[in-house]
Amino acid sequence: MDEDEPLPSRKPVPPKDLTLLGIAELEEYVAGLEAEIIRARAEIAEKRKHRGGAEALFKR
Repeated sequence: MDEDEPLPSRKPVPPKDLTLLGIAELEEYVAGLEAEIIRARAEIAEKRKHRGGAEALFKR
């Protein structure tokens, strides 16, 4: 990839049509979203930990 080329943009994912899902499917969908939120929060915590360590190193 050439350095002058712009990075590909992330297009937002269109919302899922929930009207087609039944109650059980909606509950499963919500559970999957909650699991993804937990995974994202864990990644945020890990990145903050790394950043804190790097900041401490360079403040010396």
